[in-house]
Amino acid sequence: MSSHVMLTHRTCYRYDRPVSMGPQIIRLRPTLHSRTPVLSYNLHVQPTECLVKWTQDALGNQIACVECADQVTHFDIEVALMLDLTPYDPLADAATCPELLDEEEAVTSQCMSENMRSLIRARQVTIAQDPLDKIKALNQVVAQRIQYQRRMEPGVWTAEETLQRASGSCRDSAWLLVSAARQLGFSARFVSGYLIQEERKEDKLTTLNGDLHAWAQVLIPQKGWIGFDTTSGFLAGAGHIPLAVANTPQDAAPVSGVLDCCKAVFDVFMQVQHLPRQ
Repeated sequence: MSSHVMLTHRTCYRYDRPVSMGPQIIRLRPTLHSRTPVLSYNLHVQPTECLVKWTQDALGNQIACVECADQVTHFDIEVALMLDLTPYDPLADAATCPELLDEEEAVTSQCMSENMRSLIRARQVTIAQDPLDKIKALNQVVAQRIQYQRRMEPGVWTAEETLQRASGSCRDSAWLLVSAARQLGFSARFVSGYLIQEERKEDKLTTLNGDLHAWAQVLIPQKGWIGFDTTSGFLAGAGHIPLAVANTPQDAAPVSGVLDCCKAVFDVFMQVQHLPRQ
């Protein structure tokens, strides 16, 4: 089966009246350091009169800034993305990825709750001497202790709230791992992106499933930035397509911006398809 896939992602906002919309920031393009090859990319927004300007930040995020001069009743975003999902070793050549740092990433808080202390002092974590083994163990402990919960409401829980609830969405557990890794003295950052994986049906046929996802990246000495998926407890691989990396979850939101006060509804469609071999 071909490893080339096409991902189509549409987000449609509808407003109950014409509204003025401030600049909208869209982070739905793979970062420059994505290790999954991007074969083609297209972003289309409506109303078509809106102006789209591309920029790049210090962490390698490719950001579209959308400005609409007139009032709008709808705002549609469509991404068409062709990828090569050939598997790769997440640890091989990771050190060649850019080690873009920010002072905030390495800051370690001296105030630690008992819940956090219990997490980072779990036996699997403390007995691991190698930095990579230590974060791998920490990632597995988070996956074991935090039950996955699909949350549709916006925002990310604090690390302490996720620990107290012992559950959370992918973005909640990812932020927990970032916070815990920083407590251990590692530079870590939050990642939002696409997750593409095969899903086996009852008739034993497999289909591709795509979704917005969140995970963590930790800077491992002599290895570079390594992705850790707190939902599965494993390393991030070819199916993890980073769209934004940031020191905080708020700076990695797929879409952000301001508009007039109104009632809004939105609909999301995502489809992933295998492409035939050339």
